[in-house]
Amino acid sequence: MLFSLIEKRRSIRKFKSMPIEKQKIDKLIEAALRSPSSRGFNPWRFIVVDRPELLESLSKAKLHGSSFLKDAPIGFVVCADENKTDVWVEDSSIATIFIQLAAQALGLGSCWIQIRNREHDQNMSAESYIKNLLGIPDNFKVESMIAIGYPDEDKKSHSKESLEMEKVFWNGFKK
Repeated sequence: MLFSLIEKRRSIRKFKSMPIEKQKIDKLIEAALRSPSSRGFNPWRFIVVDRPELLESLSKAKLHGSSFLKDAPIGFVVCADENKTDVWVEDSSIATIFIQLAAQALGLGSCWIQIRNREHDQNMSAESYIKNLLGIPDNFKVESMIAIGYPDEDKKSHSKESLEMEKVFWNGFKK
């Protein structure tokens, strides 16, 4: 079943205007909280956003690649306490993909929106914009947002033949 989810998961940026059932949102939250964390520090925090006006504001977080969030029924903001562990980026990234795989398992589509090291505009980072909007404390870093909803686009899986097997090496790096 896991391999089927991995094969079918695609970045979905168009969503039906259908609400997501509470039990499915609860499962997404559970998946996030069950994600692995280095040394069990669990530095992450998850902000679930379902207010349309807030989703629209978040969709303007960066110059490119976040506008579709305004049409998603929910969004997750994934952040972590950078003072709790030096691997907050990895822990947050793992949690983000756990949420995405759970969404796929529940018949939902999702798309990762990278926030760390992205700009809102020439004067402000995407992270600062989100932190100001949501009241996120200074010691927390925003890694990503995830748009989630019922897919309103059909994307085919990548074929096995299209996988870049030349990027896989055995017992050492090959040039």
